[in-house]
Amino acid sequence: MRETIKQYIENKSVLILGFGREGKSTYQLFLKVGGYKSITIADKNPISYELPKEVGVITGEDYQKTMNDYDIIMKSPGIVLEQPLSYYTCKIASQTELFFARYGRQIVGITGTKGKSTTTTLLYHILKEAGKPCVLAGNIGIPAFDVAEEINEDTIICFEMSSHQLEYMTVAPKYAVLMNIHEEHLDHYGTMEKYVAAKENIYRNQLEGDMLICNAEILPEPDTCRAKVISIDYASGNRNADIQVGETYIKYQGEIYEIPTQEISLIGVHNYYDIGVAYAYAKEFGVSKEAFTKGLKTYETLPHRLQFVGKVDGVKYYDDSISTICDTTIQALNSLKDTDTVLIGGMDRGIDYRELIEYLGGHPVPHIILMEATGKRIYEEIQSSYPKFQNKERIELVEHLEDAVALAKKVTAKDRSCVMSPAAASYGIFKNFEERGEIFTKLVYS
Repeated sequence: MRETIKQYIENKSVLILGFGREGKSTYQLFLKVGGYKSITIADKNPISYELPKEVGVITGEDYQKTMNDYDIIMKSPGIVLEQPLSYYTCKIASQTELFFARYGRQIVGITGTKGKSTTTTLLYHILKEAGKPCVLAGNIGIPAFDVAEEINEDTIICFEMSSHQLEYMTVAPKYAVLMNIHEEHLDHYGTMEKYVAAKENIYRNQLEGDMLICNAEILPEPDTCRAKVISIDYASGNRNADIQVGETYIKYQGEIYEIPTQEISLIGVHNYYDIGVAYAYAKEFGVSKEAFTKGLKTYETLPHRLQFVGKVDGVKYYDDSISTICDTTIQALNSLKDTDTVLIGGMDRGIDYRELIEYLGGHPVPHIILMEATGKRIYEEIQSSYPKFQNKERIELVEHLEDAVALAKKVTAKDRSCVMSPAAASYGIFKNFEERGEIFTKLVYS
């Protein structure tokens, strides 16, 4: 990896755009490699990190104004470029781009609006438990450069990929996964078409002989993917899919794998879909059914993803703070059959809640507690536009999460479940979805 980087930055003026976790990781490795002409850090926010005086620093609203003065820009994910890509005369790259250029033949790249973190960590855990050399990296919170020193020629790299990482990619992993695509991140992309195009970059640059596992509903258009495409879907929805996911099984390559549903931490068919992806790639890498089952049974659910918080005063509480779209809340209610109360709402990004409202209108959950800006909008839309919504008296509108949990404690029946599955972003209210989940847990036990 160091040799690849040295060749890339030698005698070049480098600008690191964004100085969060990945920007710091890039800076540290470039410092070790050396050979660059100059290095500058640019970030909208002030930089408190101690830097030598020879390192340039640009901060404030104009931090992107001088990009064309540099040879190479190392862009951090999530930063929105102020100009179209064609405007820039500099080379714009990223950790992910350089890492994939070096190790792409060893990478399983996993993306999708939802499910990518669970699938990536599940596959990594199963491979590791089966004795396969592997590392975990990417959008999961582990910068690619941080694991470069651990990689040998036979190492399998399980890499979670966000749309931000994929947006400008020109290389692709040998093994790819496109889980699903739902309306999301429109505040960044502006249109759904641009968001979809970013996600599709995971396969557009794949080569002959590569492999793509793709949701059967969003298969590549003809002549857009050179890889072998393996479709996946719920068996009830598409019995022609290559990987079929049922309520208790995975069917792939003519074989049935029975999921030990009572012995694993993953709940619900949407999580079994993740298992189906992991099963196919584990099989590709020579993991036996027995080894797969062993790894599946010892896998721990990631925090804030339909995570069981505990039983308090006879009520079971679940934290599904990762839920930021309609589909994840629907999946939560489909998975937790005994849900008595659901908590919904957060930052309003203007997404369409029709699907969720129609689902709730016919769902028997006794208590629907709506909160924050999206909760208020959902409440108003139900009252004004959905006369057939069943038992509107089930709906309660409150201000904040604290109020929602307090009400849930009063109304939720014993021996049944209460789930916070917001179907909305946390930004502007909490630092991130992790903080929202942690505060939910504290409120449950307070």
